[in-house]
Amino acid sequence: MPTRRQPRSGSLQYWPRKRAKRPYARVRNFPKSDEPKLLGFIGYKVGMTHIQIMKESKGPKKTMEPVSVPVTIVECPAVKIAGVRFYKKTTYGLKLDKELWTKVDKNLKRKVNLASKQSEPNLSKVKTDDFDEVRVLIYSQPKLTNIGKKKPELLEMQIGGKKEDQLKYIIENLGKEIILQSIFEAGELTDILSITKGKGFQGTTKRFGTSIRPRKSEKNKRGAGNLGAWTPKKVPYTAPQPGKMGFHQRTEYNKQIMKISSEVEEVNQAGGLMNYGKVKNTFALIKGSVSGAKKRAVVMRKPIRAKEETKAPVVEYISNVSKQGR
Repeated sequence: MPTRRQPRSGSLQYWPRKRAKRPYARVRNFPKSDEPKLLGFIGYKVGMTHIQIMKESKGPKKTMEPVSVPVTIVECPAVKIAGVRFYKKTTYGLKLDKELWTKVDKNLKRKVNLASKQSEPNLSKVKTDDFDEVRVLIYSQPKLTNIGKKKPELLEMQIGGKKEDQLKYIIENLGKEIILQSIFEAGELTDILSITKGKGFQGTTKRFGTSIRPRKSEKNKRGAGNLGAWTPKKVPYTAPQPGKMGFHQRTEYNKQIMKISSEVEEVNQAGGLMNYGKVKNTFALIKGSVSGAKKRAVVMRKPIRAKEETKAPVVEYISNVSKQGR
């Protein structure tokens, strides 16, 4: 009989398989943009529903027909700019040169320790020759939602455009609320950075997808057949073994925003959405699923691998039928 072959189980793209340090993502890379505005936003995962959009049918007769599309609801209360960070390029990469904070809300003091008397920074004296790159510290406002917490998420975010435009944008918006509509539009692509659900300590089959062994196998069925060769006498890191699973940071590229709206009645269900409650702020409908648990913060970033421009779909119907008791 021919030798039976099977590809390895479990991707080595993400290694080691360890848990994230915090319950919301860290943004390491930003796309290039000519528009002087934030390149990302913070939202909270609500849950999933489905919508109907009008799409052109295939075939010789081009007619518009309704198509059902699964979407994820992300509630996006306004964010605020808390501080500014100026970086300089060195032989060892970007290094923080100066950091300025503005007067912040009392809820942000739950996150960082700041002086009781914060003074407004004077950014008019800052020149473009004094720094090579500037980023801002934005924080969310979970107190405006129904998720039941006040401690905000604090995130470093980059601004598009030239250095002169970036400084002007920061001076105009420092300490002010920034809404989702000023950054994203319906039909636009976005990258979703989030932390997946934590699943605890799991075995080899669930963690790596190895095949279940036959009935008469020794020791166990839901385990690896062996841990490597006899010599050298060590276990390779590629050998699938039990361990902690989930709560990993993951990035999903080019997710389409189907709709952005402030009319919360379109998505609110009778009795509230399951394990979330009522949506109270501006929301975005993201095509497909989004990793992470409900009420968890997700970061929407400008697409870093955008291939083509997409148009805003015509949304005919949004399902707000209660899923309770199903």
